[in-house]
Amino acid sequence: MPMDAAEIESLIKQALPDARIEIRDLAGDGDHYAATIVSEAFRGKSRVQQHQMVYQALKGNMGGELHALALTTSVPE
Repeated sequence: MPMDAAEIESLIKQALPDARIEIRDLAGDGDHYAATIVSEAFRGKSRVQQHQMVYQALKGNMGGELHALALTTSVPE
């Protein structure tokens, strides 16, 4: 069963409470998303480390319930 955008956002918010999150369903199938996440927690981290933080927040759902998630991460300006 696919994850919905609200569930993805909720999991990310639990791990990164200050995050501003925008999630788009790319294919309309609830299985392919793009997310833009802005969080102070990313400051000083490489892009790979930032993405790893998001994947950890999703608690193992990547590749299972959540097939594809294109990430754009950044720190607040």
